Amino acid sequence: MSSATQMRDTIDEFADYLRVDRGLAGNTVEAYCADLRDLSEFLRGRGINEFVDASRQEIVAFVSHLQRDRGLARTTVSRKLSSVRGLYRFLLVEGKTDSDPSAEIDRPVHAQRLPQVLSVEQCQRLLEMPDRSEPTGLRDAAMIALLYAAGLRVSELVGLRMHELNLREDLVRTIGKGSKERIIPVAPLAVHLVRRYIDEARPEFERYPDEDAIFLTRLGRPFSRGGFWAMLKEYVRLAGLPEDTSPHTLRHSFATHLLSGGANLRAIQEMLGHANLATTEIYTHVSTEDLRRVYDEAHPRS
Repeated sequence: MSSATQMRDTIDEFADYLRVDRGLAGNTVEAYCADLRDLSEFLRGRGINEFVDASRQEIVAFVSHLQRDRGLARTTVSRKLSSVRGLYRFLLVEGKTDSDPSAEIDRPVHAQRLPQVLSVEQCQRLLEMPDRSEPTGLRDAAMIALLYAAGLRVSELVGLRMHELNLREDLVRTIGKGSKERIIPVAPLAVHLVRRYIDEARPEFERYPDEDAIFLTRLGRPFSRGGFWAMLKEYVRLAGLPEDTSPHTLRHSFATHLLSGGANLRAIQEMLGHANLATTEIYTHVSTEDLRRVYDEAHPRS
């Protein structure tokens, strides 16, 4: 029996197990089989005729081949490695091997997509776009300033109620994900704009005496997330900022600017309402990239 036939028979047995014992769909089973045919071809090219004869070194080489020689995405390589692990677990259970060469091989690390951030100057330019001499402009400026100054999620911003704002102490209280309450200090500029909006502009939008949302539309109702985003997009366009600038971009910018200014990472975690510090640590990478950009642009020997 040829090596190709031996490996094909093993793949067929594994496919039967996936269909019958695991109850997987036909397309899923075929994906597993295609991944294992790739491994089979690779092993035969290295003189290995059966899956059970492959060592950890061969599986590592296979993963490297997928990444370097074939240029496959990390997600694809990770999926193929999962298929290989599934095969060897099957062979172990069936008593056809006593070792799993794929057991301690790490999955390819996924490239971490760093969040987009604006520079301090870009944030300032955005804040200057609304016409503060008009009630709507003053409201819009206050909303943008508070979103950026407190690192709020857009849902938290539009959901703020009057009793959650303490302008005397420059604090805002919000309920974030998981119904977790947090209290965030707010920069004086944002406090000033919000105070002006409440005193001068909010009365222009009041239609319902029992409505206690801070930020109101022309109809006297709270903003929706989509309504605020549409408003922000127009100011982003006027400021000449990247088209994909979103409310969350301002939240990312808030955290990055605090970190660049020397703020403690755990303090930023508390202000953002992250349950896990690892979520906040992404901003250390953003800050490092920013420092590298400044160095490359400014240092005479860069």
